[in-house]
Amino acid sequence: MAVEDREKWESKYSQNQGLLERAEPSLMVKKYYALAPNKEALDLACGGGRHALFLEGRGFSIDAVDISPTALAKVKERSKGAIDTIEADLDAYQPKSNHYGLIVKTNFLDRALIERAKGALQAGGVFIVETYIEDKENQKPNSNSNFLLKKDELTKIFQDGFEVLEYKTFWNESYEKYKMRKAAIAARRL
Repeated sequence: MAVEDREKWESKYSQNQGLLERAEPSLMVKKYYALAPNKEALDLACGGGRHALFLEGRGFSIDAVDISPTALAKVKERSKGAIDTIEADLDAYQPKSNHYGLIVKTNFLDRALIERAKGALQAGGVFIVETYIEDKENQKPNSNSNFLLKKDELTKIFQDGFEVLEYKTFWNESYEKYKMRKAAIAARRL
């Protein structure tokens, strides 16, 4: 799977360079990053690194993980040195246990990865997930339902061992190609 995934993302980035342009971090990340009990962060499926770069500017050391060497090269090019880029197949990636004060995972749904990453948070650590959900008004044709959250699924994922700080649904950013409904959660590990 890793080879297919790498080829898919490398193709996306080569066909649409705009995907790697600097972008604003998620509002949830901006709102909750300061609650992290330490300055160690994990950015899963980091893409162009909008969250890793934002956190680096606030004194964090970040492990930025992605399957795309092109995306990771762009992150490394923009980093001031506090971002460690890690090329990995996220289907098998196992984060450091009980290490991070903050984990960010946006625009990519891998339920098993979320479960594995929960144990990477220290007590009091914050996990932020933001991605697309099923909605009859979504405009992307042929969306794979395996990569769309069900209604209230995020709150169920974080019901045991976490305090939900905020959960919300909203329409994606206007610069995205298709109008899609998203959900976001910030949850603190107890």
